[in-house]
Amino acid sequence: MVLEEKISALEGAESTLVMASGMCASTVMLLAMVPPGGHIVTTRDCYKETRMFMESFLPKLGITVTLIDTANISGLETLVNNHKVSMLFTESPTNPYLKCVDIELVSEICHKRGTLVCIDGTVATFLNQKALALGADLVLQSATKYIGGHNDVLAGYISGSMKMISEIRILHNLLGGTLNPNAAYLLIRSMKTMHLRVKQQNSTALRMAQVLEAHPKVSRVYYPGLPSHPEHHIAKRQMTGFGGLVTFEIAGDLETTFKFVDSLKIPYIATSFGGCESFVDQPAARNWEVPQEERLKYGLKDNLVRFSFGVEDFDDLKADILQALETIPAKTSSSFLQNGAVSTKN
Repeated sequence: MVLEEKISALEGAESTLVMASGMCASTVMLLAMVPPGGHIVTTRDCYKETRMFMESFLPKLGITVTLIDTANISGLETLVNNHKVSMLFTESPTNPYLKCVDIELVSEICHKRGTLVCIDGTVATFLNQKALALGADLVLQSATKYIGGHNDVLAGYISGSMKMISEIRILHNLLGGTLNPNAAYLLIRSMKTMHLRVKQQNSTALRMAQVLEAHPKVSRVYYPGLPSHPEHHIAKRQMTGFGGLVTFEIAGDLETTFKFVDSLKIPYIATSFGGCESFVDQPAARNWEVPQEERLKYGLKDNLVRFSFGVEDFDDLKADILQALETIPAKTSSSFLQNGAVSTKN
């Protein structure tokens, strides 16, 4: 209860429900708030397991799912105007391409037709973005990431009105997934330093995104704090900081990207993010069991890298990334670009 009250205060919510993981929060919320036979609209760029739950499990309950691009506002309007859409569920920024949804605009569109809006704010956190104040009905996070911040606890939560959270709490009590009390203690501990950590991560990520964008061996950088980002104008309006995740494409192929990742000294090769330690992740390697054609359908290119910046010294991280880029032969990167093998558009 102490943890829930603290999160409610930071999210600007009437009520919060904490659970055993971020996926627990997502699945219980969807099961509680979307009726059998309902219709969900979500975005293509999102956490793979969330999408898999919506596409493979929810249809068993007669729930249909439509995937759209984050920028497709007219498509969203058409869907909510012509179908009974139960919920728009989207991350903002998304993972891994860090696309930003205009939360105020989509909330206005959805609420005209009685469609609920739930934002997964894990990448932003409540320190960089107040989704409820922007009009969302519900906001959830994997507290494993920035809130936990030390890679030593799993948790998730949902925040919103007392009425909605009470509905979700009833189902949660039936399904389980209760947060361990010690995990709650660890999260309360971590929240004492969260503003310091996130401020450092925001700063490091923005500065490194600028360095990477200017580097000849990097073909594209995705970071909402960069003017080159397609939704930079949205991010500037609804975020106070742009987060510690930077996604970029190496000017090379799968093997070249392997070499870059393996040459890094500071970050751990791991799939989480938001902790004190920097993590690096190559989505194509992590999803190796998925055929390349299927990976590309969701934008998981062979040369894509997702870097989660921790709280290490900026100059140390910069030096490490630059030395790893130097292991990529110039001839490989330039010929690769000349052959047009790297798309400049996602």
